[in-house]
Amino acid sequence: MSLTNSPGGASPAAAIATTKVTMPALLEMKRQGKPISALTAYDYATARLVDEAGIEMILVGDSLAQVVLGHDNTLAVTVDEMLHHTRAVRRAVRRALLVADMPFGSYHGEVRDGLANAVRFVKEAGAEAVKIEGPRVELVRALTEAEIPVVGHLGLTPQSVHRMGGYRVQGKTAEAVTALKASARALAEAGAGAVVLEGVPREVAAAITADLPVPTIGIGAGPDCDGQILVLHDLVGMTFAPAAKFVRRYADAGALIRGAVERYREDVERGAFPSDEESYHLPQAAQRALKTGHKQEALRKA
Repeated sequence: MSLTNSPGGASPAAAIATTKVTMPALLEMKRQGKPISALTAYDYATARLVDEAGIEMILVGDSLAQVVLGHDNTLAVTVDEMLHHTRAVRRAVRRALLVADMPFGSYHGEVRDGLANAVRFVKEAGAEAVKIEGPRVELVRALTEAEIPVVGHLGLTPQSVHRMGGYRVQGKTAEAVTALKASARALAEAGAGAVVLEGVPREVAAAITADLPVPTIGIGAGPDCDGQILVLHDLVGMTFAPAAKFVRRYADAGALIRGAVERYREDVERGAFPSDEESYHLPQAAQRALKTGHKQEALRKA
């Protein structure tokens, strides 16, 4: 238990009045040529830091299966686990658009089942949009008609890892590029408010971005998209595998945390923590009464 901070306490940054980011606001940013910044977050603490830093879009990504839960890929994470983490992030976010990833299996059957699961993310977890992978135009149309904003995801779609035979760059032939452009346009026409482009050549992402009326958010897709997204744990060095080519590490939080834990262990082992100043003490009157009581007890035993 921590006694240092109330969950509802606001930092100076959080106290500054800000305009809530919405899906129409992202569209307006594209129209004005303003880059969109996006990151993943999976819990209250990291989501609060990301939101207060001014990020426009926070994705509760199914990548939590790997970076939080320790799975080899994203396929194992469940709807209930995604709902749990989305609720935690929701409690922290005040400004950013909150998007929840729909996990593998939650929208791959009947459209009505995908719609029902998406409703849960909005109704039970407070998501303001959901993200789905692949050119699922019929589902996007149904979600849009149900007033649920949608973010599409094309290119390297991690939930398709077995079909693709690994995490491979997509859109490397003329035929593949034509198919990607058609899928992106179809998603936008069906109502998707933005499209994530992952693991595609820069030239392909640039062409799709120029063609679409809605924002593109790139990850491993070059600098010409309307916005960029990274996995927070990659950005701060909290993953335990070699980083992908497109990842830029801005900090080494892993080394920082490991060093702090090692110093804590060393202090405990040599009796340096906690110190007297870090300990609670009885009031002087209670200490005197306790000493008097001990003396009287010793006299009675004597």
